[in-house]
Amino acid sequence: MEAVVLQNAVQFSLKSREGRSYRIFVYQPDVPFPESGFPVLYLLDGNAVFGTVVDAVRLQSRRPEKTKIQPAVIVGIGYETDAPFSNERFYDYTLASPEIDVRSKWKGESLPEHGGAEEFLYFIEKKLKPLIERRYPVNQKNQSLFGHSLGGLFVLNTLFVKSHAFQNYIAGSPSIHWNETMLLENRDQYLNSVNSLDSSRSLFIGLGELERNHTTFMIENARKLANGLMRETSLQIDFKIFENENHISVLPPLINNAIKKALNTND
Repeated sequence: MEAVVLQNAVQFSLKSREGRSYRIFVYQPDVPFPESGFPVLYLLDGNAVFGTVVDAVRLQSRRPEKTKIQPAVIVGIGYETDAPFSNERFYDYTLASPEIDVRSKWKGESLPEHGGAEEFLYFIEKKLKPLIERRYPVNQKNQSLFGHSLGGLFVLNTLFVKSHAFQNYIAGSPSIHWNETMLLENRDQYLNSVNSLDSSRSLFIGLGELERNHTTFMIENARKLANGLMRETSLQIDFKIFENENHISVLPPLINNAIKKALNTND
């Protein structure tokens, strides 16, 4: 038997300046690229979501005049594993050690390293994005970042500390409770900057309805953050609760809505 191959997609390894190794997945549409270049969508937890996002974009962008979804370069940032997730994400996506007690999650094992978000953003901005821009015909003025759970936390923090890095930010079920104090400090600095008046940026926050029972008030935290940003910034903000979905099952509808926000032909 032969392995299934994802058409028009490649993967390669790339190291950060710290020597951390990432598995990078890239999909380029097999169509002529527009004069301005393809929009590009960067995905956190690439091992878990790259294939799903590529299939959604590949199918819906076949008839952009009908679907309003344009072809795009998709970049998944993953890890050197065949599992959907790696414990390395706890370092890359977090601002500091968790504010809540999460020791039971590892059943007596030592907690993974935390607090590498600044270094991870440096890797994306200074190493990965320049490489993608050299190798692929992308539009540097139409770039989006997608992350879920701790990845959603990283997406929000990136908006607050470096809002011009991307034009569209998609945060699914963001784990605000993990580093709430530092995130809100960065939010306040963002609100006091001229960047918060930039109406060309968009933020989409989506969660599953069944997450209302989460002990860390995930929906409440996200809604409060979104409402505050709606009042105090010029961001284009969408907040959505997906009916009858939990923290993991929310991913497919979240992805479908994310590509509508990031790759709309009207933008």
